[in-house]
Amino acid sequence: MRQYLVAGNWKMNGARATNEALMQGICAGAGDIPGVEFLVCPSAVHIQAVAGQINHAQVSLGAQNVSEYDSGAYTGETSASMLAELGCRYVLVGHSERRSLFAELNEQVAAKFAAAVEQGLKPVLCVGETLSQREAGETQACVSSQVGAVLELVGKAGFGDAVIAYEPVWAIGTGQTASPEQAQEVHAMIRAQLAELDADLAARTRILYGGSMKAANAEGLLAMPDIDGGLIGGASLVAAEFLAIGHAAANVQNQ
Repeated sequence: MRQYLVAGNWKMNGARATNEALMQGICAGAGDIPGVEFLVCPSAVHIQAVAGQINHAQVSLGAQNVSEYDSGAYTGETSASMLAELGCRYVLVGHSERRSLFAELNEQVAAKFAAAVEQGLKPVLCVGETLSQREAGETQACVSSQVGAVLELVGKAGFGDAVIAYEPVWAIGTGQTASPEQAQEVHAMIRAQLAELDADLAARTRILYGGSMKAANAEGLLAMPDIDGGLIGGASLVAAEFLAIGHAAANVQNQ
């Protein structure tokens, strides 16, 4: 059985004092939600401080981005080895904001994925279609190409314990959410694509939903057979809301 993962992407938010209070709340509440893994991904400048505030085994640390290069003259970049040294276990790659605002293409995302795996990090591969692509019936082609670029580069062996996060771009920060059935359709499609390469890989890979999931809609989404958690934005900045999503996952798990 795949363990639920509730991942928080803090984006460019946070300060030392507010992060400390947030982590105190998350770590204090995680123990009341057995069987659910939590992940926090703070801004790069706060990773080291947050690492020192994690005091619960169910809470993992991640980064929001990583360079495809391990060292060299790449001003402003952060390598996978640096993140690993700071205690990160996970790193987001290919988030829709990186793709749209910073022009990251599938090939670069795949290279970042490979760099993370090389240093023992677990990539969270973000994939998803825009509203125009959905309306044009291009959801499958878009998502399959994003997943396929990684599989082509790293293969089954390189995929390891990676996570995939399906984030319909039209539902990120808009208040819109894919219905459980819409999300399940794409999650099942992603799992089928993995199964074409290896059935065991498909069965063990966690696929998160990442489009405006919050406490109010989490249980309906998490009840779908191929949704294994959430990649949470704004709701991850409030400990009670973030933990409520974890409770929803535990409720589904115990049904």
